[in-house]
Amino acid sequence: MRFGVFMAPFHASPVKSPVAALARDIETIKLLDRLGYDEAWIGEHHSCGVELIASPEIFIAHVAAQTDTIKLGTGVLSLPYHNPLWVADRAILLDHLTRGRFMLGLGPGSLPTDASMIGLDPLSQRGALEEDTDVLMQLLNGAEPVTVKTDRYQLRDALCQLRPFTQGGLEVGVAAIASPSGPRIAGKHGLSLLSIGATLTGDLDLLAQHWDVAEERAAQFGTAMNRDGWRLVGPMHLAETKEQAYAEVEHGLDDWCDYLQHVAAVPHFEPGGATFTERVDWINASGIGVIGTPEDAIRQIGALEAQSKGGFGSYLMMAHEWATPAATARHYELFAEAVAPHFQQRLDRLAATEAHAKKLRAELHSRQGQALEEAKARHDAEKSAHSA
Repeated sequence: MRFGVFMAPFHASPVKSPVAALARDIETIKLLDRLGYDEAWIGEHHSCGVELIASPEIFIAHVAAQTDTIKLGTGVLSLPYHNPLWVADRAILLDHLTRGRFMLGLGPGSLPTDASMIGLDPLSQRGALEEDTDVLMQLLNGAEPVTVKTDRYQLRDALCQLRPFTQGGLEVGVAAIASPSGPRIAGKHGLSLLSIGATLTGDLDLLAQHWDVAEERAAQFGTAMNRDGWRLVGPMHLAETKEQAYAEVEHGLDDWCDYLQHVAAVPHFEPGGATFTERVDWINASGIGVIGTPEDAIRQIGALEAQSKGGFGSYLMMAHEWATPAATARHYELFAEAVAPHFQQRLDRLAATEAHAKKLRAELHSRQGQALEEAKARHDAEKSAHSA
């Protein structure tokens, strides 16, 4: 299993410095790279005053030069807002510039206030995403020029100049939230699936439903779905004790909940609870996420594996600034040290080696002591012979 973050990004109250907020986002990605995380997905938003990255491609280009191995994806690019030709060209360019570390995540656009500024009706966005993904995949993978006309754009003999850098084509994923539109598109084209809202809806049966829809569509269109490309997204904050974790999220949990309950018009992301205590209880009791210890995180991911009915490829923690930067950094460290290795089979050989060493310790301890005494005796004998 791979691990990473899904960075919308949520920030605390908008009265705080956007310069500092964006700097924290950059430092978070650099920290994850140093800690060995596999991937980070960065969102696109244009309104509401809290989610500040308007172009995930520009952000990715910036942090790619400051990181070494972590893969970087748009999480997600709102495809109906853009001309598919320019999206394809920018994606292929980033694939080349990052030498294959770029991933293209697509969605319909989550903030209605974004869509309204360019005259898009929320009722049209999911249909537009399906239509535009058809066009985009032709541009990314096809050799023939594309001609198409919609009510939002027109292409005439459109063709990308470059092929993707990644052999076999760059990875493309589609967001799955509370409707079947994302899984339908993923199945039609055999794309990766980003289950962003599966745990936030309170209906964990959606996990298996997402995959079932995708596989049904794949069978219909002659494509194939791969569970290794399925990502699940959920919120977490970890500390050494549950009490410490609760105290640390007093910094920003209420800001996050207030934003989703009273500002952003996203019913599939609406937290429960009106007080801090109610909100903490909602996170932990509902199966939405974890505020607690690494052991709690291990149980949560294990439960999601079971609910997915077959497993998934990556778990992405939602970046949310519930805690201070220092406490958040420690959260990521704890997850990397104590949670990720549990699912990546990186502890079994260490445990076996330790057990083997314990088994042999008494015998080898004695032999090692004997060897030291014999070496000392030889030295003393040689010294005495030389003196004589």
